[in-house]
Amino acid sequence: MLMCGRGSCRHQIHIKDIYSDLFEDVSRNHPATPENPAASADAYLSFNRGFDLQQIRGWYTQENYWDQTLDIGSTTVRFTMPDGGYWERLIDRPSRFGSKKARFKPGWSYRGKCWVPPCVDLLEVKELWIVEGIFDAIALLHHGIAAVSMMSSAPYPEAFLQELATQRLAQEGKDGKAPKLPALVWALDNEPSARAGIRKYGPRAAELGYRSSAAQIPQRGRKVDWNDLHQLRWANIDDEAKRKERIDKDLHEARHYGDLLLAESASDYAMLMYTWHERQEFPFVYENCLYWFKLDLNKYNAAREALDGSERQEDRLMTEKQKRDKALRLAGGVVELANCAFEALYYQRNLITDEAWYYLRIDFPHDGGTVKATFTSGQLAAAAEFKKRLLHVATGAMYTGSGGQLDHLMRKQLYGLKVVETIDYMGYSKEHQAYVFADVAVKGGQVYHANDEDYFDMGKTRLKTLQRSIQLHIETRPSHYNPDWLPKLWLCFGAKGAIVLAFWLGSTLAEQIRGVHKSFPFLEFTGEPGAGKSTLINFIWKMFGRADDEGKDPSKGTQSGRRRWMGQVSNQPVVLLEADRNDPSAAAGGRPKKAYDWDELKPLYNGGSLGVTGVKTAGNETYEPPFRGSIVISQNAAVSAHEAILTRLVKVILMRAETTPESRVAIAELEQMQVEQLSHFMVKVMTQEAGLMECFLKAFKGHETTLRGVKEIRVERIIKNHAQMMALIDCLAMVCPLTQQQVNECRAELVSMAIERQFAISADHPGVAQFWEVYDYLEAERDDGVVNHSRDPNLIAIHINDFVRLAAEHRQELPSASDLRTWLPDSSSRKYLGQRAVNSRIRERQNQQRGFDNLKPITVRCWVFENPNRRGNAETN
Repeated sequence: MLMCGRGSCRHQIHIKDIYSDLFEDVSRNHPATPENPAASADAYLSFNRGFDLQQIRGWYTQENYWDQTLDIGSTTVRFTMPDGGYWERLIDRPSRFGSKKARFKPGWSYRGKCWVPPCVDLLEVKELWIVEGIFDAIALLHHGIAAVSMMSSAPYPEAFLQELATQRLAQEGKDGKAPKLPALVWALDNEPSARAGIRKYGPRAAELGYRSSAAQIPQRGRKVDWNDLHQLRWANIDDEAKRKERIDKDLHEARHYGDLLLAESASDYAMLMYTWHERQEFPFVYENCLYWFKLDLNKYNAAREALDGSERQEDRLMTEKQKRDKALRLAGGVVELANCAFEALYYQRNLITDEAWYYLRIDFPHDGGTVKATFTSGQLAAAAEFKKRLLHVATGAMYTGSGGQLDHLMRKQLYGLKVVETIDYMGYSKEHQAYVFADVAVKGGQVYHANDEDYFDMGKTRLKTLQRSIQLHIETRPSHYNPDWLPKLWLCFGAKGAIVLAFWLGSTLAEQIRGVHKSFPFLEFTGEPGAGKSTLINFIWKMFGRADDEGKDPSKGTQSGRRRWMGQVSNQPVVLLEADRNDPSAAAGGRPKKAYDWDELKPLYNGGSLGVTGVKTAGNETYEPPFRGSIVISQNAAVSAHEAILTRLVKVILMRAETTPESRVAIAELEQMQVEQLSHFMVKVMTQEAGLMECFLKAFKGHETTLRGVKEIRVERIIKNHAQMMALIDCLAMVCPLTQQQVNECRAELVSMAIERQFAISADHPGVAQFWEVYDYLEAERDDGVVNHSRDPNLIAIHINDFVRLAAEHRQELPSASDLRTWLPDSSSRKYLGQRAVNSRIRERQNQQRGFDNLKPITVRCWVFENPNRRGNAETN
């Protein structure tokens, strides 16, 4: 124990709560030796469990366990079980094995059996405590309490109790005494399933002739069993008298809670509560219903006087305590406040938006159902609001108490309530360095499951996500993973499929990568219709826990809707489907389509802000969430955007390949694979976070150097993006068995993609290219041209409205004038020089044709470009 030395404090903390690492790897800290082959087991039982080895020597052995699936092992402490079985506790970092911290002999069943310590004589014991764990039984034995372990809260130990009754009956014939069965004390853990079991086990044991009672350790903020009580409250008291006093007090309290558990009615429960702490009124819960007890002193005094003056023989024979209890029963008023029971579990708050909620569990008596929901402070402060909210979240739940009674309940439940941190997205929390989803979390390579209160208890961190819009199924059991997908994926999609998968893997590390490199690329995934884009994306989504959710069309939502959608995830891709509204062929003919502004994505490349919204407070606070995910653009047409967007893209083009009987079978098998068979891949990635980041950072430098040596690539951002993707291919090879040949093919494909990206940003926008095609066609109508107003052969001067009119007259398809004005300044084939007044040769020719020879030169406001066929140094017309 760590104890504060200040006299005004004297606070005590067990060292397990502060230095848990000292208790994790026992066999490393206390290795076995030839002189003591059980040195690790001894250290665990004495240091971790606080046992006196002299009392339990010979009850256990030191063994080893190896998990074939996880490929890890641990030293164990093994105890022999009845009928040739055994139970063993893993003692070397047991958290690595998930929920498997202990195990029984394969094929052996503990059903109906109990572990009996060698020092317990079942034929002589008068009171027998039945606990869950072996360590709980040993802890009680250290303090003179005979206990056996039923090894779980279920099933009922029928075979053990029947055999014990038979042995006691056989003893009658030997000594001539009547058989007397020991009194049973059901002292299982204070958990819902165990409490329900105790209420059933007592009547069943009574059929065999046993008298039963119960003992329950009150849980005050943390789970405490008998071994914890031994270590935290009993074993650290040196004075024998004080230790006995403490033990008697704790056992008396445990028996009281056991009596409450076995109370046969709400009135009996209330009387037990009153005799424990004499309060005139108080609330209590009995069989998942909320009651209020209030003692009417006038009724009590009248009942007591009637008993004292009664002439009935049974009343005269009553003791003072019996008279008091009967008078209390007659005078006590028990009223139902609610047809359910509710308990405040914790307080959760979003510091960014200044929103807070209390998380309550609501239990029903009729079917044992449970509902969990959030309540605001206003709903807990007013009985009417509380009643409405309770009816809203729990069917048929009714509160009929007063506001004062609700205040009394909440004051008691909310005092010292634990606080749980929250995030309003799903995925990686950079502040907590943990992946957090609805029911699974990963931190430091360890998988955590949400506890019964719907949050993750990760050491010193209590955390949960408020995001429930996205449904993920993440399979944490390695045995359910099917690794046969890789050869099928390569057969159907080759290196490009592996590159897309590597991008998804990189998205799982996007926040970490941006933390070092300050950026993470976008993926443009285009190709011919029917090439398999949707099939590949849907399959990869299954590997990351999401089924039947390919993506969304950003053009079909509002800007605020897109912001919320993109802010829902962290370290996961946001897939934009068929957002090719800038496709000139789509815009030129037929029905106009709404365009998506690709410039919205610019700040997301660096994890920038999704937008600013005001927070509903009295001040001027704003909420500006950063983008924490990655971007995938999947469509048939190429993205038409400015160079700033194009350089942020890594582009994969999927072509329709010639199908073979083998590829048809493979694609069908990929489509039939379920998310349960594939999503453990995501767990493998998250649990190897540190190793993957080390691999990425090391590989990136070499690939960046390689791309810098390719003379066709000149833009730094293109080099950086594709070097990151090449490093992610190396990371992918850590998680799935890519061959070196496959890795090389992926690297070669990425080099080609980088070169193509360089050429793409050097080329004109498709709308601009179409414009110049129409220009060349119109200019060829006459030797002296029809649309170039410039007299300087080094320049091209175009009046946009005249150009659009002439193109329509010649039945040439052309983007709208407004789109042309947007795109033409970025023209690269004919450099844009600006807008200026031009002495128009075309207007002069038109006037001459009309016979207006003596007019002054006509100037026209034109868009001026450099003529690549006659480049010169002219600066003016």
